Amino acid sequence: MTMGLLVPGRAALALVLALSLGLQERAESCSCSPAHPQQQFCNSEIVIRAKISGEKIVSPSNSSSPYLKMIQYEIKLIKMFKGFEKVKDIQYVYTPVFSSLCGVKLDSSNKVQYLLSGSMWSDGKVSIGLCDFIEPWDNLSMSQKKNLNYRYQMGCDCKIATCYTVPCSTTTDNECLWTDWLLDNSLSGDQARQFACIKRSDGSCSWYRGGPPPEKDFMDMSDP
Repeated sequence: MTMGLLVPGRAALALVLALSLGLQERAESCSCSPAHPQQQFCNSEIVIRAKISGEKIVSPSNSSSPYLKMIQYEIKLIKMFKGFEKVKDIQYVYTPVFSSLCGVKLDSSNKVQYLLSGSMWSDGKVSIGLCDFIEPWDNLSMSQKKNLNYRYQMGCDCKIATCYTVPCSTTTDNECLWTDWLLDNSLSGDQARQFACIKRSDGSCSWYRGGPPPEKDFMDMSDP
């Protein structure tokens, strides 16, 4: 599928630079590549729903460097979506103290439920950061909540290509075009909140809509 408009070279470069700067505003030295929620799910070792019941600062016993300090969040695990084969229960998750190192600040009052995704260290500790899929549970759409159960996992063999400018086209059959930035100047548009890229029986991949139709139909932007 190919987009039919053409953006001049300088305008295209400015758009990409603006997107890059916008992402880096989250933290001075922590930059995250744009990722659809499905990509964040598939790239994570652990995906859970949990409440944060406490926090404290910890550091390696053999180091006094403030840059090695971590926030240890004590959690109450509600549901595990991914990582069953790695761990049965999780009591703590860890993140760098500094946002410049991709550390993430969470509400530890035991009032907010979060979707948390991250990786597991060799010692079994779970690490989370700004580039992971981390959202207050109530901020997720109904489709995203359903997709966490099985649809995202079903599409982990698919590729999601981010469209920054047009023309933009798929390069393989197992690829879905992510056009939220083009349509909404946002990485949290309808495709991110309502769709999953699912592999079909013939091996190709296409968007599956798990919620009400979006106001803008990105599928109509292809050439005839």
